[in-house]
Amino acid sequence: MTDVLHHIPSVRAFFFFFEAVRVTRPGGVISMIEPWASTWSKFIYTHLHHEPFDTQAISWEFPSSGPLSGANAALPWVIFQRDRERFEREFPAWRVERVTPLMPFAYLISGGVSMRPLMPSWSFRPVHWFESILSPIMPCLAMFAHILLVRKSDD
Repeated sequence: MTDVLHHIPSVRAFFFFFEAVRVTRPGGVISMIEPWASTWSKFIYTHLHHEPFDTQAISWEFPSSGPLSGANAALPWVIFQRDRERFEREFPAWRVERVTPLMPFAYLISGGVSMRPLMPSWSFRPVHWFESILSPIMPCLAMFAHILLVRKSDD
């Protein structure tokens, strides 16, 4: 899934993680690319992006009046970083295998905020290479994260 979770107004009411257990065998995965909270992304999402970005949200819910009409771009970070222990308690069938912060610059130059690319397409390979060099400090720079959940056995 790409950019889906942070648009679900009520993770529990939607029963997403419960339903996914029903249709996924043990060892199966949910793989997500979602917005992530870092020093860099908080600045970008707060000042340049149209979707709300609330890392202080008390709950995992937000108001919505229809499909994709609401969002909290910080929701994946809230669930899988800040409230990770709570997630593991509430959804015991899932193990958070890994959360990999990524893409501090590629998203921006691809036009992710403005919908208009800021650089030619040939530049993306060097940008991805540059981002790979930054991996030790990626938690401070990431705009997104790859979140991998693995379904536990039924035991």
